[in-house]
Amino acid sequence: MKTTLLTAVGLVMATAAAADTDVLTVYAPDYFGSEWGPGPAIEAAFEAQCGCDLQYQTGDVLPRLLLEGERTEADVVIGLNTDVTKRARESGLLGTHGVDLSPLTLPIDWTDDTFVPFNYSHVAFVYDNTKLDGFDSFEDLLNAPDDLRVVIQDPRSSISGLALALWMKAVYGDETEEAWARLAPKIVTVTQGWSESYGLFTDGEADVVLSYTSSPAYHIIAEEDLTKSAAIFDEGHYFFVELAAKIAGTDQPKLAEDFLAFILTEEFQTLIPTTNWSFPVALPADQWPEGFQSLPQPDKALFYSEDEAAALKDEAIEAWRAALSR
Repeated sequence: MKTTLLTAVGLVMATAAAADTDVLTVYAPDYFGSEWGPGPAIEAAFEAQCGCDLQYQTGDVLPRLLLEGERTEADVVIGLNTDVTKRARESGLLGTHGVDLSPLTLPIDWTDDTFVPFNYSHVAFVYDNTKLDGFDSFEDLLNAPDDLRVVIQDPRSSISGLALALWMKAVYGDETEEAWARLAPKIVTVTQGWSESYGLFTDGEADVVLSYTSSPAYHIIAEEDLTKSAAIFDEGHYFFVELAAKIAGTDQPKLAEDFLAFILTEEFQTLIPTTNWSFPVALPADQWPEGFQSLPQPDKALFYSEDEAAALKDEAIEAWRAALSR
């Protein structure tokens, strides 16, 4: 009887303690919250600091947020990028973050008071350096033999695919459709998302894949494989930064602000390279893992503001569609 009573009391106390624990709800992409993504380690690190319960809800972040509107359960959203943030900002659902941005080590200036960066890379074409000599420019790639097998992602469904469309627009301007027409014979397939494309590449079904300058770091660190390289183009590379923001109507404003500030701490940033396989935004290069320090970096970052990206998006996608439908 005494044992049963003690057990019951313990359960009641545990339930009461759980009820008193503040919950921070973070909307995140599937990759972020997965067991192989950065989410679990970040959750554990932040919970140790805040004494709260950080809970991810994963999926397509922006569509869900816009659908829910002011009814959203989110306190924070993470995993957006500047190619889509204009829609998020104009929804009126996001608040200012109040975070000190001075720790940032980005290759561009960042002063936004709504979005806090958490990692970055540059869009690039990755290849097997034992089979190809690589490419020094877009022109090198476009002038390659048509039997070169290239896989890319659909700009209508993939953030990396859209980044490529905008990258080519930045490089070729009014001649973008013709540039796509020169690349089109080499494109063996267009996938819905990045993972399908990269899987075709690692399975040997493609010679070149649209990915990121940071992608070879995974092979170097996780597989001790030095055969994958990102081609660094003379024209520069489209800069891709991922972001987090606070929901204006959150009922956990202090926790949300604390989480956004946590993003720029060394504890958070050291988790990024080997869980999200991208560059940390607030960590000097000499503190990156060795596999990242050895990666070649573009001399020039090509970057559209969210207004520019929104204005050019439809035109860039249409140039892609028109050229590939010829």
